[in-house]
Parts: sequence; C-alpha cells; structure tokens
Amino acid sequence: MTAPMDRSEPCRLQDVEPFGSNPGALKAKCHIPPQIARKPALVVILHGCTQTADGYDRGAGWSKLADEHGFILLFPEQQRANNPNLCFNWFSPADNKRDRGEALSIRQMIEAMIDTHGIDRSRIFVTGLSAGGAMTSILLASYPELFAGGAIIAGLPFGAASNVPQALEAMRAPGQSSGDQLGDRVRNASDHAGPWPRVSVWHGAADPTVNSSNADAILAQWLSVHALDGQPSATQNIAAHRHRIWNDATGRTVVEDYRIADMGHGTPLATTGEDACGTPMPHMLEAGISSTRRIAASWGLLAGRKATPQPKPADILKTETPNLPMRKGAKLEPLSAIQSSPTAANKSSVQEIIEDALRTARLMR
Repeated sequence: MTAPMDRSEPCRLQDVEPFGSNPGALKAKCHIPPQIARKPALVVILHGCTQTADGYDRGAGWSKLADEHGFILLFPEQQRANNPNLCFNWFSPADNKRDRGEALSIRQMIEAMIDTHGIDRSRIFVTGLSAGGAMTSILLASYPELFAGGAIIAGLPFGAASNVPQALEAMRAPGQSSGDQLGDRVRNASDHAGPWPRVSVWHGAADPTVNSSNADAILAQWLSVHALDGQPSATQNIAAHRHRIWNDATGRTVVEDYRIADMGHGTPLATTGEDACGTPMPHMLEAGISSTRRIAASWGLLAGRKATPQPKPADILKTETPNLPMRKGAKLEPLSAIQSSPTAANKSSVQEIIEDALRTARLMR
C-alpha cells in the first residue's frame, strides 16, 4: 500500500518561461540547487499519467538528490487541455517525432536551460515513467545527438503506436517485430549516425498496465542500435531484482535492464538503507531499490561516488539464458522476468485511467 502524498511539503520546483514557440503547449518547471558545478549536468524528468511535475519530484526524490550533488533538473509538464489525464501524447503523430509538438517543446525547454544555466552539453539525460517513459523513448530516438543517456521506467519502445487503438494494444503487448526492425525505427528517426545514448530500462515484473514484454522490446531496440547481441555482459540479483548489463567493445556499459520482482506499475523506490531516496505514493512504489539513485549513479552524477558498479564475475548468474532476438527477421520473443503474477489487487484503477486518457485523446488539439 502506498502512503498518501504529504501536501504540506512545499513545492521545490519553479516555472521556466519563456522557452520557445512551444508547439506542444506544455509547461516547464525546473529545480536549481543552491550550489551547482561550473558546467552542470541536466536531467530531464517526465511524469506519468495523472501526475504533475511537483508530485513526481516529491515521490522520486530527484530534487533532494540534485541538492546533494549539484546537477540541474528540468520537468516538462502536461496540461489538461492537451490530455485530460495529464498523459504525454506519445501515441500522437503530431507529438511523437523529431521537431513536432510535445517532442519539440521539450527540445526547446532544454535549449533554454542550456542558455540560461551553462549546462554541459555532453551531460544531458532524460528519464520518465509510463507515458513519460514512452516520451523518453521518443526523445532518445528523435534527438540522439542531444542525450548522453536515458532511463525508461514502465514505458514502451519508440514507434509503438501512432493512434489510440495501437496505443491500447501496445500497452498489452508490443507486437511481433525483430530487434533489427525495432532498431531501424530509431535509426530512421533522425539523420544521426552515432554515437548513441546509453539506455537503462526499468519495469515491474507484475505490471498490469504496461506489460513487461514492452521492456523486452525496448531492450531489443537499443541492443540493435548499439550493434550488440542478446547475451548480457553480466547478470546479478539486487534485493531479489534482476539486473543485467551490456557493454560495448571498450567495456563501457551502454544498455542495462532492471526487472523489479513483484512490483506493479510505477517507479521503484527504497525508503531505508544506503539506497534510500523518495517517498511512496500512488505509482511511486517501495521496492527496496531506488531507481532515482541508481540511475543518477550510472550517469556519474553522484559527486564523490562511483557509478553503479558492474557485477563481479562471482555475481554473474551462469544459468541465465537470454533470448532477446537480434538476427534480422527474427521474431521478438519475450524475455522471462523474475517470476511474479499480478493479483486482482495489483490491477488498480490506473489501467482504466490511462485507457480513458487514450480514448478521449481524440479530442486533443
């Protein structure tokens, strides 16, 4: 059970105005720590359906972590006039491609932050939950030259849908496509030829809203883009959750995957121990592992701390037999996650909320 939001806590974000033509009609908020580096990093954070920028920050704990380590945060925020349930319109052709709608609005926000705060262009990152995770996929594919890395939480692969029926179906299953076919969607989204952003995938194994087979599809998509096969460089269990990494030829981790055992639809948090970060609330779920802290560490944002360590050989699970397809023409077969089955209690109203948002989106601008 999640704890109710503490509405007595003051908002830690401030408005960003102006930031361009804003064709997607989004709002922008940011958090500037009291002390920042001379050339600070920027993290772009995209909330999920029914959430606000301030609410997501309270739950995930990003601004408090930024205060500790001196990086800057940008929070694009949806408006009800665009989507009644505050979902980013990841399924809309008017918003889900390079230099269009919401995607372009976010690009303009980032440029405004770079100009105003002297952001280090080599250290710009993006992460998001659910519809925000799907929009993260869109930004990484549409503007790969802009981002050093991204983290997709309970999201969908780029190109998953271009209308409402396709979106509903994609949430249940991503369809039958090969890794190369999925990768081609990214390669064809811009004229960029590399290097490509590093990508981290997070998904609850018991997610009843966005099926975890979407995480398999995201992995296959980005392994193809990075020209890697389905065999991970290392696999380990962290607090019963499976973590896998894929390294490039230089030994640098470019793709990683976290499957969170027994977790439904939301962002995984830890409220105790060294990993502690964030506050449980709807769709911000206690899981004994902090996605916020581990994502920031993997991007090298935690001053005085090393990035998330790679598993030692002794930690590697030799019995792992991943079946992510990377051969041309191969079908996308789901990669089994840590076994857990969603119960009726897991199937909260969020499924109905998101489906309602997608259906009513026919009325969007």
